[in-house]
Amino acid sequence: MSTVFKQSKGLKLTDILVTVVIAVVFGLIYRIWGPVYDLVKVFGLQAEQLTYGMWFIASTVAFLIIRKPGVALLAEVAAASGELITGSQYGVEALTYGIMQGIGAEIIFALFAYRSYSLAVTCLAGIGAGIGSLGMDWYKGYLLELQGWNLTLYFVFRFIGCIVITGGFAYYLVKALEATGVTRIVRPVSEADRRSLND
Repeated sequence: MSTVFKQSKGLKLTDILVTVVIAVVFGLIYRIWGPVYDLVKVFGLQAEQLTYGMWFIASTVAFLIIRKPGVALLAEVAAASGELITGSQYGVEALTYGIMQGIGAEIIFALFAYRSYSLAVTCLAGIGAGIGSLGMDWYKGYLLELQGWNLTLYFVFRFIGCIVITGGFAYYLVKALEATGVTRIVRPVSEADRRSLND
């Protein structure tokens, strides 16, 4: 019984390769997201934090597709590495943030024993990744510069971005991919998958 569990839950070469492909795609998106983030800053009042969730999305998309332990962290670190290699404006910080964000998402999926792929859990994983990023912000001293009301906006808008982009957008993107049959490359369609498509 335990052997079967390990075989089903352990990462295979196919899983790793698919995770890397996902990471490469999102690494490129992360690379171009910097200017988008900077553009939204023009509006002030921490509005750019609403877009911040895009930098965590590799973790949730990869996990929802592959559904195995370690995938969320691997995807986020690999995507951040890709962003760094392609000349991220944030330098090595892109990688350190990626590690913390990946750990945050991974912890949430682990709390549900890697068996829940619902919208709610995906949104929680987005929040977990957001908490990881806020930990880095605190370490870098960014949060100490903000007054109370501004810090509140910072947190609220960051978490809204996590829920909407890292959670909701990732969830429905993977559902759309499932409908096309693309996800069968890494996992066969289960009865639960079929039911979820009709939800």
